Amino acid sequence: MKIAILGGGHGAYAAAADLSETGHEVRLWRRDAAALEPVVQAGAITLKDAAGAREVPIALATADIGAALKGAELIVIPTPAIAQHDIALAMAPHLVDGQVVFLPPGTFGSYVMAQAVKAAGNRADVAWAETGTLPYLARKHGEREVNVTIRAIRLPTGVYPARKEAQAIEVIRRAYPAVHGCGDALSGALMNAGPVIHPPLMVMNAAPLQHFERWDIHNEGTQRAVRDVTDRLDRERMAVREAFGQGAPHYPLADHYNNDQWMYGDAHKQLVKSGDWRENIDLHTHRYITEDTELGLAFLASAARHAGVDAPIAHGLLAIVGGFLGRDLRQGPRTFESLGLASLSASQLKQRLHDGE
Repeated sequence: MKIAILGGGHGAYAAAADLSETGHEVRLWRRDAAALEPVVQAGAITLKDAAGAREVPIALATADIGAALKGAELIVIPTPAIAQHDIALAMAPHLVDGQVVFLPPGTFGSYVMAQAVKAAGNRADVAWAETGTLPYLARKHGEREVNVTIRAIRLPTGVYPARKEAQAIEVIRRAYPAVHGCGDALSGALMNAGPVIHPPLMVMNAAPLQHFERWDIHNEGTQRAVRDVTDRLDRERMAVREAFGQGAPHYPLADHYNNDQWMYGDAHKQLVKSGDWRENIDLHTHRYITEDTELGLAFLASAARHAGVDAPIAHGLLAIVGGFLGRDLRQGPRTFESLGLASLSASQLKQRLHDGE
């Protein structure tokens, strides 16, 4: 299958190498041509995992998004949600009927990007899908080298518009067999693990993050008090899902720590053992704040407001992060209010997500 991978981060390089190795024709696009040049020159990415390190040829590495998208049946965008709007505008002139766009994860980006493309004048019949996490726990170790600690074994995926779910899931599963449908785009967005796991870790590790040059929030930063807050925040997420009529499995985040039933299986110990997450994290600029809190947690809190679900942990964490950022995160760009969804009834919202606009 011809697959376009858009992005230059850990997830994009992992996807490009992994999907190339499994036999797909991969075109990797990165807007930063200079940063992409090592891959262009080598024609390959070095993939490291439990099987060792090897060179994986990439069919095309390019800064020309039109060349990457031409003929692609599947478009994978494993980028932070803060980049989605700009990427949607760059994609808009090139998308055609029948293509499937996969956001792992999406932060409701499937809906947001679809609206941006339509506003730019492209009315192509495209399916947009999003899941709850990246297909990989991965970190880049060099300019064209990526280390994959673990691969996801369950990827619940929502589709916008939901009427295209069967087609989208069939296409995505040819690349990622771990994908399974979970309903519409809202259901997919409310599977997103980032806004549940990362805001408590950032808030409750704020002092050591600012004090130490490098800190592993998933190792010494994950103590019982942090887990208790995370578990309660996740119960709020699951209550919101149920309020919108979204059924189990909800993939409770507690399974990530306690057993092998979560999206990555039994992954937490491997994540810590790798050492790849002992890093410098800036409380103002890191994607755990800009993506998972300012966008993801704000979206979850707004969904709770719309559904009438009491969510004190979500709102409290949002207020604390707003305190050190110096702004009210309830007014962010990815809330039901800012997206024009707050005025819709439950049935109107469901219909819009099913049919599209």
